[in-house]
Amino acid sequence: MSLRRALDAVSFVANLLPFLLVAVLACRMASDGAAGADPRAVTAGPAPALFADATAEAGLDFRHWNGAIGRLWMVEMMGAGGALFDMDGDGDLDLLARQGAALDPPGPSPLGGDRLYRNDLLRGPEGSRRVRFVDVTAQSGITRAAGYGMGAAAGDYDNDGLVDLYLTDFGPNRLLHNGGGRFSDRTAEAGVGDERWSVAASFVDIDADGWLDLYVGNYVDFSVAGHRLCRRASSAPDYCSPLAYGAEPDRLFRNRGDGTFENITARAGLAVAYGRALGVVTVDADADGWLDLYVANDATENQLWRNRGDGTFEDVAIPWGAAVNDRGEREGSMGLDAGDFDGDGDPDFFLSHMATETNTLYVNHGGFYLDGSRTSGLAAPSRPFTGFGAAWIDYDNDGWLDVLVVKGAVRIIEAQEAAGAPLPLTQTNQLFRNTGGGRFEEVTAQGGEVFELSEVSRGAAFGDVDDDGDTDVVVFNNGGPLRLLRNELGQSRSWIGLHLVGTPGRRDMLGAAVTVERPGLPSLHRWVRSDGSYASANDPRILVGLGEAAEVGSVRVIWPGGEIEEFSGLSPGSYHTLAQGQGRRVVR
Repeated sequence: MSLRRALDAVSFVANLLPFLLVAVLACRMASDGAAGADPRAVTAGPAPALFADATAEAGLDFRHWNGAIGRLWMVEMMGAGGALFDMDGDGDLDLLARQGAALDPPGPSPLGGDRLYRNDLLRGPEGSRRVRFVDVTAQSGITRAAGYGMGAAAGDYDNDGLVDLYLTDFGPNRLLHNGGGRFSDRTAEAGVGDERWSVAASFVDIDADGWLDLYVGNYVDFSVAGHRLCRRASSAPDYCSPLAYGAEPDRLFRNRGDGTFENITARAGLAVAYGRALGVVTVDADADGWLDLYVANDATENQLWRNRGDGTFEDVAIPWGAAVNDRGEREGSMGLDAGDFDGDGDPDFFLSHMATETNTLYVNHGGFYLDGSRTSGLAAPSRPFTGFGAAWIDYDNDGWLDVLVVKGAVRIIEAQEAAGAPLPLTQTNQLFRNTGGGRFEEVTAQGGEVFELSEVSRGAAFGDVDDDGDTDVVVFNNGGPLRLLRNELGQSRSWIGLHLVGTPGRRDMLGAAVTVERPGLPSLHRWVRSDGSYASANDPRILVGLGEAAEVGSVRVIWPGGEIEEFSGLSPGSYHTLAQGQGRRVVR
């Protein structure tokens, strides 16, 4: 047989396969029916939605105001985010939402300033829970800012057991000290002020001395006075690319442990290069015991600042393969996260990008990264959209990390403009399920009605808002309402929650690495962080979906500084507080 005829035969058989499969399935269904199988298994309706819009039910009435008056200022379409954090130490997540401002002349938003909501979680019979947020802004001490609100970082910088906030702005940033639900501005006293346009920030213990240091990512040197007129292909006015403005240098502040910080940017080596930073995630990328900084830069190479352990850093993003995509292209990086999506024990990076680009997945291969975007199935579905807030979340608690990305354009969509849309940048959000084997499938259509909404989504904060054992999402929409996406699925599977704290002070131990053993199944690896996503701070607790595991083996923790402890006897279906020094010490 000739090669051509052989290929034709293979093609003929391949074309018959779908029909053969349908016939087999029909026979099997008929056989099941004859054997008394429940016919509802065949005629059942669509599966329940994965997420529900619980915004109104939870009492959240925040609406963002971007200050747009038709001038197409770049800053007006880039914000904003917020924070999910435990403000009052009662164990559940409270919420901060950042607000915009008027730009010319400068002034407050007519909708007020930032809003702080206390979570009064109602726990009912048989484990039922109802989230009720109460606006406590007036008594919180969080006042209107002089700048334009962008993002937030959360961490206990003075080790008093209460989570503090660092707020990034287009204008002066602020460090807010938590005095037990009431906040005071300690920016000048602490020495961490920055008046550039900042979006990303992270609390991270870079030197393992027990005190959280602070990284601040700065964007571009835009100003209202220096605003440029940019145009699209049709020559109509449009928002400018970030390349229209110069990049601003980032900042690294070292915590002295006395309430003040020292600017060590130059000494640490971070002043030698900088991009247009929009996101940062902190993780020990090379497992050497020191926390590194991975920075998402817009239209500039991303940076992976490797912590040398001596107070200095080197950018290894290019030699390690995490600076540009596999075509050597710089991308418009906005949101990002780090997590072990493939179960091999090391952190992989996910980044969201501009329309016409793709989501990018950098797969960690033990010291170097390969672009797995296309082979994973994450690239093609994302190409028409612009992504911002993003995270690895195991929404169904099957043990595999999935991906949720919130979307919104940065260039005017002409069809929406022609239809009279007040903010012609709206897009729908996307959800991808990890099917194992390094592959993902888009399941946005199963997400529920909230995934059918077309809005201008920017920040996204991820955490278990109702403490029921699955990850919920707060989406911060530009020029629109905040939304709480309540997870309707994950709690039905086995899970365990871990809150890692230090002693004394009971501070969240950001940077700790955790391995959860599942008898008869692969172990799961997670890291304690509150950074990542876009302009938002996330739940620092670790929520681990156990999949088919009915019990948990030991939990191994590598604390910042390198000490290793094991904890045992932890039951699934609840949260456990693990305090440093109270586990079984493990010698390397």
